Amino acid sequence: MTIEQKINMALSYKGISQSELARLLNTSPQNFNRKVKRNTLTKEELEKISEVLGAVWRAEFEFPDGTII
Repeated sequence: MTIEQKINMALSYKGISQSELARLLNTSPQNFNRKVKRNTLTKEELEKISEVLGAVWRAEFEFPDGTII
């Protein structure tokens, strides 16, 4: 699943639009949409999106033995 798909699912879950999220992040909807489409969001930006949505961003590797990195 792509970051764009995850963001869209989170927005649907929270019942807000991508434009509204952009405004909550103090950026223009156009700029935010470009970053999402190009997959150029930084880890810090993903964490800020999570914070605004009231969620926790987790990007990790999980191995068959249960090790998470």
